[in-house]
Amino acid sequence: MNESGLTFLDGGFGTMVQAAGLPVGKDPCDWNLENPAAITAVHRAYVAAGSGIVLSNTFGANRLKYHGPHALADLIPAALANARASGAAKVALDVGPTGRLLKPAGDLDFDAAYDAFAETMRLGADADLVFIETMGDVYEVKAAVLAAKETLACPIYVTVALGENGQLLTGGSVECVAALLESLGVAAYGFNCGLGPDKMLPFVERLAKVSTKPIIVKPNAGMPRLVDGRTVFSETPAAFAAHIAALVRAGASVVGGCCGTTPDHIRAVTSAGLVASAAPRPAAVRGTVVSSGTDVVTLRPHGGLVIGERINPTGKKLLKEAYARGDVAYVLREAVKQVDAGAEVLDVNCGVPGLDEAALIDATVQAVQSVAACPIQIDTADSEALERSLRHVNGKPLVNSVNGTRESMDAVFPRVKKYGGALVGLCLDADGIPATSDGRLAIARRILAEGAKYGFTTDDFVFDALTLAVSADPQAAVVTLETVRRLTEELGVNTVLGVSNVSFGLPNRPVLNSAMYALAKRAGLSAAIANPSVIRDEIDPLAEDVLLARDRNCERWIAHQTAAASAGAATAAMARHSRGTSTRPRSST
Repeated sequence: MNESGLTFLDGGFGTMVQAAGLPVGKDPCDWNLENPAAITAVHRAYVAAGSGIVLSNTFGANRLKYHGPHALADLIPAALANARASGAAKVALDVGPTGRLLKPAGDLDFDAAYDAFAETMRLGADADLVFIETMGDVYEVKAAVLAAKETLACPIYVTVALGENGQLLTGGSVECVAALLESLGVAAYGFNCGLGPDKMLPFVERLAKVSTKPIIVKPNAGMPRLVDGRTVFSETPAAFAAHIAALVRAGASVVGGCCGTTPDHIRAVTSAGLVASAAPRPAAVRGTVVSSGTDVVTLRPHGGLVIGERINPTGKKLLKEAYARGDVAYVLREAVKQVDAGAEVLDVNCGVPGLDEAALIDATVQAVQSVAACPIQIDTADSEALERSLRHVNGKPLVNSVNGTRESMDAVFPRVKKYGGALVGLCLDADGIPATSDGRLAIARRILAEGAKYGFTTDDFVFDALTLAVSADPQAAVVTLETVRRLTEELGVNTVLGVSNVSFGLPNRPVLNSAMYALAKRAGLSAAIANPSVIRDEIDPLAEDVLLARDRNCERWIAHQTAAASAGAATAAMARHSRGTSTRPRSST
């Protein structure tokens, strides 16, 4: 980092080694062993141009992509030694994509991608930092970042390659990338390749609104053109540096070049006066976000988004049977129905007695994400099930849940810190669910305080005020609604409720559930775990009386529903009579 607060990277490598005589079709990685002097010379040229960090010549050095004559165990250490010989202040282990698409877009298993990256990381353990670049799929990004986190102890930088539409190859957006990488805790992230510096500007501006980390830019030297059969990049060093200055003003602070850039481009960037001192970046707009491989959902107070509950087997006989017989198609149909009905997040719970919950939820999460683009809520109390599903979920999930017991916090917090996610905090502890909003807020404060020790902030939590049945306690909904309001106003956190619990044991449950949803939304509710097909933002006056304890013991509600049911039955009988029909079977004679 120089006095302006900027960090200067190097530029294009393939361009330079080709100019140095690399034969057509030859893998640049081979020269780490076959022509180390040429490799070191390229690194030295960038150091002389002002690069503070040079990337090792290992972009394609993973077992799935490299098919040259040398062992990776020889090639990768040699690449780092060549970079060190340049005198660079820092050497980064350059890690490129596998060249394969992960499932479900392709045929590569997540764990196979992870294993390939982990091998590269282990062999490059002498690097000062890891630079994962040119990624086109957030799922592959996650595999590479986890491999780095579990193998090395150095900072992790990540850049993705966007198309002109601002999306990755597999459809992820700028915000989708930010949600995942913020949650995984990388040191810096941004964009490289794919675009020239002018085309990157709007995407850096978008990233600056949501990123809390240093923003990296490594653009190409303009867009490539074919001239006399050769690929040519037309952006001059001076023009490139002017565009980089604009990117710095937009928020970038780690700058370099990619395809077509040379030491002259980097020298133009690092020269005094061409890059103005980086102005203080406005604070990112924080919030509770969750993501899938392509979509981002932001939870907001009073938003009341719906988390689909229909693939949770609790109280669902047919779903339990489907899980038991391995009927994935049934589960996926329910997932699609919920999304079509308006669910923005899908709750996945596979807690069926007698089944291997860890294996089942792991497989179900991956299967659901193959048919539904929305984020997932992982819903389990089993530590192994949480570990496996967190590892393989694509994106940043909601994790349901952590409570105020030491056992729960010790089990959940480290896993979510490692794999990324937003936490659902339950306002209960070993003594059960407090009867008052004071008691529930006290537990929420305890969870927030413990979470802060792991680096979690209020934006990483969504608190469940807990919904109990009004049929058992007339004051149940009143306490829950008050807790939602206080969590929102006093603690500044987002909230969630399983609203359907409120109507347990009563007739016409959808009307009560909808009223509870609407009242909670007014109180500040961010999200409801509910059936999106039946939940409505409507308040029936008598349902409101029930929920606010104005209908003592639900007597008027039960009487009204009983009368309505009787009237409906009478109307149906009259209709059958008018059509000459009967409830009795007709005679066959």
